[in-house]
Amino acid sequence: MGARKVYDVSGGPLRYRDAPRREDVGASAEDFLAMLDGPTVFRIPGRDRTRTRALVTLLHGNEPSGLRALHSWLRSGPTPAVDVLCVVAAVAAARRPPAFSHRMLPEERDLNRCFRPPFVGTGGVLAEAIVRMVRSSRPEALVDLHNNTGHNPAYGVAMRAGAPELGLVTLFAERVVLSDLTLGALTEVLADELPAVTIECGRAGDPASDAIALAGLTRFVEAVRLPLDAVPSGFQVFEEPMRVGVRPGVRLAFAEAPAVDADLTLTSGVDQHNFSLLEAGTVLGWVRPSIQLPIEARGAAGDDRASDLFEIVDDRLRTRAALVPIMMTTDIRIAVQDCLFYVVRDRAG
Repeated sequence: MGARKVYDVSGGPLRYRDAPRREDVGASAEDFLAMLDGPTVFRIPGRDRTRTRALVTLLHGNEPSGLRALHSWLRSGPTPAVDVLCVVAAVAAARRPPAFSHRMLPEERDLNRCFRPPFVGTGGVLAEAIVRMVRSSRPEALVDLHNNTGHNPAYGVAMRAGAPELGLVTLFAERVVLSDLTLGALTEVLADELPAVTIECGRAGDPASDAIALAGLTRFVEAVRLPLDAVPSGFQVFEEPMRVGVRPGVRLAFAEAPAVDADLTLTSGVDQHNFSLLEAGTVLGWVRPSIQLPIEARGAAGDDRASDLFEIVDDRLRTRAALVPIMMTTDIRIAVQDCLFYVVRDRAG
């Protein structure tokens, strides 16, 4: 990309580049990332120049499947069905050694919590620029590619249950979570303007996750018409997510027995429960004696319902009601910075 034109029409944080030639993107995703000097936007010309689709990758620096998929697709020398706007966002966080291990830079906010005003700090300024750029491009659909840190099958997250949103998810996965949470995520703020979905491709670092991202991306950009007209059948739909996190000041550990220096120890394989129905009484870990319920669970209304869902019996944390957890992580940094997991309801159940 060295001699290719770089231009910034906004004067803001986004670097606008010409569509890279296949020989310009490097032999690996790491090479591709090293060529970027900040948050970058590419516009790839399609056969139909009157329409545009938007693809967003790397809002979190430790979730590389979208970037790897974009790199592989660009290496193939594609001509997409329509123009494709490609956003590579958290470049600095992804490049911080060791590569692809930092969700965001230590001094910054989670970028995918910055898309609602006030747009303050580095993340807020970048988030506002991305939203403005997407709106000015008037895409017919947007897909935002992510990974999890725990064991999860691929799934989509949508703010609406319409045919366009569910159709987009089917390009990547067979299940969707309908969210009514207000977190400041990109697809959340665009939901009223265009079909926009988040795709969780699976665990970061898993080649299977990269393959899911590439296969879905290819379908998204090469389809002459997207499947936006009919709600798919045989599709798993989960809804009413509640965000479960540790209470402030609680010391957390993951282990096979109670950790001596932790207030809450969750089993080291707790993420194997993702998208499984846990019956009431399922043990998730151990709580230090005399500690009150160390987690909270909040839905769209904001009230804490942890005591409805969990209980402590004989110093063990267990489920009080049957529930389905998703996005369980065993990464302490993510658990503290973001959350432990979400609880959802299976619409079919």
